Amino acid sequence: MTHAAQAKAQYSLNKLHKRLRRNVGQAIADFNMIEDGDKIMVCLSGGKDSYTMLDILLNLQKSAPIHFSIIAVNLDQKQPGFPAEVLPSYLTELGVEYLIVNEDTYSIVKEKVPEGKTTCSLCSRLRRGILYNTAKKLGATKIALGHHRDDMLETLFLNMFFGGKMKSMPPKLVSDNGEHVVIRPLVYCKEKDIEQYSIAKGFPIIPCNLCGSQDGLQRQVVKEMLQDWDKRFPGRIETMFQAMQNIVPSHMIDKNLFNFAELSKDTSVSEGDTAFDKPSISAIPAGFIADEDADVAELQYIALS
Repeated sequence: MTHAAQAKAQYSLNKLHKRLRRNVGQAIADFNMIEDGDKIMVCLSGGKDSYTMLDILLNLQKSAPIHFSIIAVNLDQKQPGFPAEVLPSYLTELGVEYLIVNEDTYSIVKEKVPEGKTTCSLCSRLRRGILYNTAKKLGATKIALGHHRDDMLETLFLNMFFGGKMKSMPPKLVSDNGEHVVIRPLVYCKEKDIEQYSIAKGFPIIPCNLCGSQDGLQRQVVKEMLQDWDKRFPGRIETMFQAMQNIVPSHMIDKNLFNFAELSKDTSVSEGDTAFDKPSISAIPAGFIADEDADVAELQYIALS
């Protein structure tokens, strides 16, 4: 690669890093994800999302107005062929405090789940329980997971299509036993930004061959649907994600969310009867910024050249 190409690649990477950092910082501020004195257990799977999350949180830690510590935790589930040396080597070189938890959930999943059935549900439950126990032992005040904007949208559609609920992943939640606070710092980050960032940074990616790569998963079908929409209708994904942040309970049909039974002419309702009006549709979808997509395309071109 020529000097000019290297400079261009570095410029694009810097812009992408700033965007990811800005989005993570905004999410932390919006949802009060990290507080002074927190010990953050960053769950590191070896995939692009968790590598990017760790990288950005370490960067923010250096300039944050509050003090918080980070410990990276990986759960080695004893999958055949899992390269156990990759993460310890990477984290040691990075100088990050880390812990590798060894639990043979692979054998349990293969034993309990019939051949041909998806393993995701059981695997997820086992993994969650182990990570919660680990957080307790470490004294971690927050558990950071690497789910991003596209994960949120996929989950929304999965719940609508197959669960009959308008429900997604929350950016912050408390575990059922009330002992743990889980945060998702990448909630505002696009998957394609994360993917290009991980390629440019050269993270040592470890593929998941137990659950995430299974054919015919409903999540994969929804992912492909959203990716198709994103190609054919630029801006649609951004608009849908923005809609998730602008819910009008009085204009839905959930009687538990809005008290329709006691609604009267004296009740003040946000947006009133504007539901009957023809919606005003902008030529440019809400939340769409063409510049950012151009940066990603440029990085992809440079990475492949």
